[in-house]
Amino acid sequence: MSQFHELSIAVEKGKKNESRELTRALLDQGINPLVIVESGLVPGMAAVGEKFKNNEVFVPEMLIAARAMKECMILLEPLLAEAGIKPKYTAIIGTVAGDLHDIGKNLVSMMLKGANFGIVDLGTNVPPEKFVIAAREHQAQLVCLSALLTTTMPAMRTAVEVLRASDQGHLPILVGGAPISQEYCDEIGADGYSPDAASAVQAALKLVEK
Repeated sequence: MSQFHELSIAVEKGKKNESRELTRALLDQGINPLVIVESGLVPGMAAVGEKFKNNEVFVPEMLIAARAMKECMILLEPLLAEAGIKPKYTAIIGTVAGDLHDIGKNLVSMMLKGANFGIVDLGTNVPPEKFVIAAREHQAQLVCLSALLTTTMPAMRTAVEVLRASDQGHLPILVGGAPISQEYCDEIGADGYSPDAASAVQAALKLVEK
């Protein structure tokens, strides 16, 4: 079994200490940090994402895998920045105004990071204008809106409207969250919908690669 495969399995199983040590061992061998991300971390997160879609694992397992990947990225991100290696895309992500839930948002953030997205996470309870400002400041290629409460669905609609009316209105908008559906996505004029974190990467890539 290759060290990359070992790292992928460790991430998939959420073994954060083992994942970190394997990452450090690869770095000590002079392996390019980007290669470690693409050959070790990404396959691990993709595997757990696929299992999640097939109902073989659930949110806790996804969170544990994401935590393991985060441990590895703590080692890798400074080296990537130092080498001038930048993510291919930048995504702004946040939970809309009035909603304080962040588990789904955090999972999507980790999945997108593994797919070579730079993530600007605005947190929860984000006013619509803040998405606009962040998108402009970071020259983003994508905006991701999350809502978990039915009562905050109107805030998602407002966020889409404010984005569309701004100088960032050309940006694709990806929406998701428990009460959100493809029908609601179409209704409020968003560009893409993801039913879960595992599907978010494909949906995001589809939007930015158009």
